[in-house]
Amino acid sequence: MTTTVSRSDQVQVGALALLGELNIPPDPAALVLLADGNNSGRLTAHGRRVVAVLHRHRIATLSFDLLTDDQTARRREAFSIVALSECIKDAVDWVGLRPDLAGLRLGLFGDDAGAAAALLVAAQRPGSVAAVVSQSGRPDLAADCLARVDAPTLLIVGGEDSHVIEINRAALRLLRCHKRLEVVPGATRLFEQPGALEAAAELASDWFERQLVDGRHM
Repeated sequence: MTTTVSRSDQVQVGALALLGELNIPPDPAALVLLADGNNSGRLTAHGRRVVAVLHRHRIATLSFDLLTDDQTARRREAFSIVALSECIKDAVDWVGLRPDLAGLRLGLFGDDAGAAAALLVAAQRPGSVAAVVSQSGRPDLAADCLARVDAPTLLIVGGEDSHVIEINRAALRLLRCHKRLEVVPGATRLFEQPGALEAAAELASDWFERQLVDGRHM
């Protein structure tokens, strides 16, 4: 496999054989793992739009299910941040063994509970995770670890999602890393309004490009 041509592969990620989709644009400059708290690792139309924007910034993506099939059948396990974080760490380890992905700095993109799990992994794997983006995330579910997150972290919320805005403002105060909160005007939690998802995806892509590719804080 070469990273000099665009390709999309269905893969089984790590020892847990999590189902995922690996998308590599021409000449990738970084890699982002997409951790969907709703367990839709098989890319939805929503996810594909985010991936398309990341690709325009030369960022490869790996989207994967955060739960095994057995866990999905027991939906209450979806709310175990520790269980979700173990799946993300399994994916991080899998990436590290892929020669075609060697040398690409790694970011984590999470929403809902997946954002909390991503932040927990960033706190536990400071040498592996170089940037985090949380979109409509629940960082409060990982409140105990936020002060230990070293990776630059962007929190994105919709302007009409007042409850999640307050949750993210509280999380911002707990984070000690380079951090930012961005509010997309007029957007609700799912960013379903015209242009809202694209605006959020551009914010995420710009953040990852600065932190993973350029290596600069702004």
